[in-house]
Amino acid sequence: VKSQFESRANMNCFVFTAIIYRTQVVAGTMYFIKVQVSEALYVHLKVLQNLPYENQGPTLENFQTGKTRDDPLTYF
Repeated sequence: VKSQFESRANMNCFVFTAIIYRTQVVAGTMYFIKVQVSEALYVHLKVLQNLPYENQGPTLENFQTGKTRDDPLTYF
């Protein structure tokens, strides 16, 4: 979902490393992921992975910018 995030946030990320994640079962799986995008900047991503029979890749549903490494990863 890196390209989806870069397009929607209008930024280029040289670093894009998942730090931690949580899941929520919906019609598929919703992932809440803390991602490091620079030395000190982090973002929280909300990513939907549809059910396998739908044959679709992950979709970036929402994101929050301006996060730090210490910000708690919550459902949003």
